[in-house]
Amino acid sequence: MKIGFIGLGNMAGTICQGLIKSDFIDGSEVYGYDINSQQLMMFEQDFGIHVCSSEQDVVKNCDYLVMGVKPNVVESVISKINSVIDQQVIVSIVAGYGNDKYEELLPGTHHLTIMPNTPAKVLEGTTLFEKDNTLTAEELNYVQTMFESIGEVYLIENYQMVAGGALSGCGPAFVYMFIEALADGAVLNGLPRDLAYKLASQTVLGSAKMVKETQLHPGILKDQVCSPGGITIQGVKALEENNFRNAVMEAIDRSKK
Repeated sequence: MKIGFIGLGNMAGTICQGLIKSDFIDGSEVYGYDINSQQLMMFEQDFGIHVCSSEQDVVKNCDYLVMGVKPNVVESVISKINSVIDQQVIVSIVAGYGNDKYEELLPGTHHLTIMPNTPAKVLEGTTLFEKDNTLTAEELNYVQTMFESIGEVYLIENYQMVAGGALSGCGPAFVYMFIEALADGAVLNGLPRDLAYKLASQTVLGSAKMVKETQLHPGILKDQVCSPGGITIQGVKALEENNFRNAVMEAIDRSKK
């Protein structure tokens, strides 16, 4: 199978790099087009992909297409490729363009809307698939295998994509801010910054793995660290006094609008 990328910006480029890095596909089986010629040259030089001269050129050469353009241009791009689409599978990462929208724009085609996130670059991505789509079982299995090579895949109800996308799509930015804040607190108290970032990153990574692998409620794991009258519960109190949990909830809520 040949995979084509229409648009190779931050997220689509991350997916492309991850798929090649994971050995799911060789760069020679990947085709790409982007209006940024320097971006294309970088992918050609670093990952060995085929550079295409137009969106139509990508479609003609590929079996699976990743639609990675900005929402404000997706309809103009679709108008360019509509006449050359045959049986290609369209996997869209364009925000706001779900199953119903693609049924209007590309009726009769095989399409699936997904929400990936940037940790796919290090093969720890989270990708949400819309449950309602027009892929065959075989096509859906292939796309699922594709994205499982760069992380985990969750097939969810279409109406859950907004909240799920805010959590997994925007969430990495909030986690990065938390890591930076943890490190800043340590630097404030004399720790070298490079060491502070390493400790903060590993602490978040290890804590996340504890939640995932033990399947215990996060509150239980938090309680296990908080000794009566100890230093950790004092830190928890400081977070509560500054509305930590409400701030995070508000960030997710605003990100879905």
